[in-house]
Amino acid sequence: MITKNLLVKIFFLMLFGNLFAQEMEKDSISTKILDEVIITATRSLRQLSSIPLPVILIPKEKINQSGTIRLNEILVEQTGINIVQDQSGFKGVQMQGISSDYIQILIDGVPLIGRRSGNFDLSRITLGNVKQIEIVKGPSSSLYGSEALGGVINIITEESESEGINGNLSYRLGTFNQHDVNVEVKKTVKESNYTFFINRLSTSGYDLEPEITGQTLNPFRNYSFSGKISNNFNNKLSSTLSLRFFDQNQDTEITINDVFFEGDTREKDLNLYFKLNHKLSEILKIDYEFYFTNYDVNEYINNSITAQTLSNSFFDQKLFRSEARSNYILKDYIKFTGGIGFQNDGLERTFFDEKVSFNSQYIFLQSDINLHEKFNLIIGGRFDNHSEYKNQFSPKIAMNYKSTSNFSLKGSIGYGFKAPAFRQLYFDFTNSSVGYTVLGYNVAIEKLDKLQEQGQILDTVIPREELFNSLEAESSIGYNLGLNFFKSNWSLDLNLFRNDFKNLIDTRIIARKLNGQNVFSYINFDKIYTTGLGFNAKYKFDKNFNISAGYQLLYSFDKSKRSQIKNGEIFVREQITNVVKVLNQKDYLGLENRSRHLANLKFFYSIPKSKLRINLRFIYRSRFAEFDTNGNGLIDNYDSSFIEGFVTTNLSATKTFFKKFDFQVGLSNNLIDYTDQNTPKIPGFLGFVKLNYRI
Repeated sequence: MITKNLLVKIFFLMLFGNLFAQEMEKDSISTKILDEVIITATRSLRQLSSIPLPVILIPKEKINQSGTIRLNEILVEQTGINIVQDQSGFKGVQMQGISSDYIQILIDGVPLIGRRSGNFDLSRITLGNVKQIEIVKGPSSSLYGSEALGGVINIITEESESEGINGNLSYRLGTFNQHDVNVEVKKTVKESNYTFFINRLSTSGYDLEPEITGQTLNPFRNYSFSGKISNNFNNKLSSTLSLRFFDQNQDTEITINDVFFEGDTREKDLNLYFKLNHKLSEILKIDYEFYFTNYDVNEYINNSITAQTLSNSFFDQKLFRSEARSNYILKDYIKFTGGIGFQNDGLERTFFDEKVSFNSQYIFLQSDINLHEKFNLIIGGRFDNHSEYKNQFSPKIAMNYKSTSNFSLKGSIGYGFKAPAFRQLYFDFTNSSVGYTVLGYNVAIEKLDKLQEQGQILDTVIPREELFNSLEAESSIGYNLGLNFFKSNWSLDLNLFRNDFKNLIDTRIIARKLNGQNVFSYINFDKIYTTGLGFNAKYKFDKNFNISAGYQLLYSFDKSKRSQIKNGEIFVREQITNVVKVLNQKDYLGLENRSRHLANLKFFYSIPKSKLRINLRFIYRSRFAEFDTNGNGLIDNYDSSFIEGFVTTNLSATKTFFKKFDFQVGLSNNLIDYTDQNTPKIPGFLGFVKLNYRI
């Protein structure tokens, strides 16, 4: 069994045993930091330092050193990125204060689906076969369309790059009976590359609130499989075929009103991708892509004795996309990237009358211009024609001015949009125990008429004609302005940002029922903004020791709420005095689940002669409120759902034996084993040991 004391002893034995056995190898400060490349920001290969957008690149080396095994674990350690849980219990990523609904998740450049509550479950993605992770902050709809309103996260997977057979075999044992097994095999035969990967993850779960029935995390087991085959037919034609499959089964046991329920949730995710690369000439290349994905969830929870069913639901989403994309070099200083595509997105789920589907066609064009050796300009736009909302045009302009070899100025303005979700258009749900009803916008009139025929409606509270107008796509304009300083052994990136949203979709009451409950539907009305600054700093003492730090300051507010406060229209009741008072601006703290401050501090240290690498990371999140508790519809100083600021600490050490074996020990989440009722379900101390064999 993995215990805290055992892991601490192993860690310090690895560290100090090697310190005494070996003298630290001296080395001069490196004169050059390798300039990594990234493709997501412009859909063409670019050096990271030359991209005029706020981006983050996480290479495989950093992933391995951290000891993280799931996408959510590594993302939460990045500057300006947070993993938050909504009121439905689902967790999602947040960037620049923008929630998960508006952030596109890609794998090898194609979209992943399966947002049951708007959030995408990042723990579905294993890191065992990930080459690097590319993150673009701010509106990216000019290249990626809907759901890229707030940014893009692209997971790039491994592929064979050398002759013969290579890969990794690994096993990790962690607290809460966690087992993680990876098998990765890569092989190159002449002009063909083969990559196969299998992962199995399981855990017994944990319970942070024993007084409440059920576990905080229920036991689960999942499998991930991926395969990729690439062929170079000649110097002009090549292809890639890839398959990814995820399967998870999670157990559930819960007692409600002394009735015991049990069951499970079965989750499947299939991705099938084919790409044909055609190099017509040295200045023109065309890629043809065909992509299909299917996300399927079935949940059944009941009492086997009474046959009482607590949950019996399904969610089955399919997406097909075909795209032709080209890169054309007009001159040495002008490059065009353009594409045209078709997409069909369909969903069958509980509380839908029938399968619904969206069709869309799109075209995009981007010019990458080097007006001068010091000045780079990117201008682009995308046009989307959609079956369920008005056509969208998403422009973007970005620039990078490199005044000296050590200093550059970056800026961008972009438009982003998000199509109304299936549930916002077609939902038909009535809570059986409470009695309220939620209707999708496109079916609201039909379903409301049926409720009136059944004699369930007391009165309607909005004019009927308001439900005939189409629901608008949500949109935003994002601004980013950044500075980059670079020296041989240190760098500093500073970015100021603002994102203005309009037509955000939220629920509203459209009718009252005779049972005293309401009928809800959806409407465009919210206008919010997020603004702040973020910076990343790195310092390299020598090639064996470096340190990095990051910080984000965030302000996020609802414009209509600010206006109401200014007009004296929002009130609050003080709990101690029970006095009702008018809320003032300084008491309005902004949107829920947003922290004003996020910070990280990371140390990377290696002892080459001992083949030992040590990694220490501190992650800080400041105070935030989970939801409104006093009924005035916003977060203020008088709410009671605040989570106090906290720091999580992660430490790992990796030792190489016999050239091919890597032994890693990690102390995760919280070294001092601190848990508190005000922390958001952090399980305290987590530890693991891992053995990896490089084939």
